[in-house]
Amino acid sequence: MKQIAHKAAARQQLGFTLIELMIVIAIIAIIAAIAYPSYIKSVVKTKRAAAEGCLSEYANYMERFYTTNLRYDKDSAGTANPVVGSPVPAANQLDCSTAQNSGADYAFTVVATAPNAAANPNTYTVTATPTGAQLSRDTQCGTLSINQVGTRTESGSGTVADCW
Repeated sequence: MKQIAHKAAARQQLGFTLIELMIVIAIIAIIAAIAYPSYIKSVVKTKRAAAEGCLSEYANYMERFYTTNLRYDKDSAGTANPVVGSPVPAANQLDCSTAQNSGADYAFTVVATAPNAAANPNTYTVTATPTGAQLSRDTQCGTLSINQVGTRTESGSGTVADCW
């Protein structure tokens, strides 16, 4: 008799019940439903910050080019500025072409105008256009731009202060 009671007690202590497993799964699902959107938002902001760094890098390059040549579009010999293009030529993408530096998430464009008239002053605009998953996830800021006077713009639903 003692042997039967001992076996019954041993069976009751093995494993988890289906209800216990369902409760644990429900708790994990609730935590994941809260954490995943926050994680995605953080990833989007990180990639946007990398793009902003690249925009600043291109703007600094353009200013150094201007310091040497007194124009943004080409040098004194008439050779075109190597980063000007839509998109920026692959060989001249500075450090922004690699995936960890936002190359896979943004396409960079540098447009420079020649100083030939008052209506067409010596200017440049550097633009970062989101691509791939970043395009659909970053609707708040969209395309980011900076020009020769440091004016920053965005094309999304957010404000410049939110995006820069």
